[in-house]
Amino acid sequence: MERSASRILPYLLPSDSILIWNDTKVIPARLEFKKSTGAPVEIFLIEPCSPPDYATMFNQFGSCTWKAIIGNQKKWKGEALERVFDSDSGHVKLSAEYADGKDKSLILLKWSPGDHAFAKILDLFGKTPIPPYLKRDSSEKDKTDYQTVYANYDGSVAAPTAGLHFTTELIEKLKQKNIRVDSLTLHVGSGTFIPVKSKTIGDHRMHAETVIIDKSTIKDLLHTAPAKLTLVGTTSLRSVESLFWLGQKIFLDPGLDVDHLCVDQWEPYNHKHIIDAKESMIAVLNFLDQWGLEQIHFITSLMIVPGYPFRLVNRLITNFHQPSSTLLLLVSALTGNKWRDIYNYALANNFRFLSYGDSSLLEIQSNIHA
Repeated sequence: MERSASRILPYLLPSDSILIWNDTKVIPARLEFKKSTGAPVEIFLIEPCSPPDYATMFNQFGSCTWKAIIGNQKKWKGEALERVFDSDSGHVKLSAEYADGKDKSLILLKWSPGDHAFAKILDLFGKTPIPPYLKRDSSEKDKTDYQTVYANYDGSVAAPTAGLHFTTELIEKLKQKNIRVDSLTLHVGSGTFIPVKSKTIGDHRMHAETVIIDKSTIKDLLHTAPAKLTLVGTTSLRSVESLFWLGQKIFLDPGLDVDHLCVDQWEPYNHKHIIDAKESMIAVLNFLDQWGLEQIHFITSLMIVPGYPFRLVNRLITNFHQPSSTLLLLVSALTGNKWRDIYNYALANNFRFLSYGDSSLLEIQSNIHA
């Protein structure tokens, strides 16, 4: 599905089916400072620490702590770095320093006046963390171009790029064909840029990411056959498949701690599925009712590689990915031996790859589905 031809998507999907996309929103997570000597230091915000959840973090006033990657860290000994921005309401000062003398990835940010929420501070000082393979500085235009039209919840440092192909016009055409849309949220971390460098897949450590799924979406998964389900992007697919394995964990142990729900990287490969997809969704819904919750929050580091036993997914919209990436491993797992033909066709026909490139609609090979 070329980006310019995405208008044909409504004709490729079954009527009365469901699309599920990731409504995470990319934050301007790159903060650039200069030391008194003029040496640049970049603070790339990765994960909120104090407060620890995203929703509270972006409504925080005065100060907060983040886990970050520091650019040019050798030049920064921990002295306070400062920047000033002239906003409509006057001068705003932002400072950064190490929050912990031992852990130099923990950064304390303070700002004054303190009556600005942190979301506003990021808007003033932050830059969009576009993928490093674009090999250029981010621009003001990236704040809109590197964002889906349905982005809703702040938290990602990378866009779920399959969603960049969707426009309001396309979404309306999907609705006219009675194709419904559900949302989930996976806040994409910096690990999405990390290639597989190990000699074997088993030695690659997958990054952990936060997933949030509403009860209404889980109910739709319960009542929707895989043939009527299309996932928009690899993040949505990993979220839905992770939800199945979380449901099995809950089924086996309904007393799990609601604040420490997780799906490990190799969990599906180390444990056989003992319930089906519907039973898993019912287990999750019962768990939410037990705790009086309308959403399930959990962490996933699920890595999908050839041999993965798909439980809920049948169809995926995704871009064309770079070699040695976990995303290409996922495509290989989904399409079996067909992935080489798909990518050879894309190369022969000058398809554009990566974040701002073309897209594809892939269906699972019937002999792969568990």
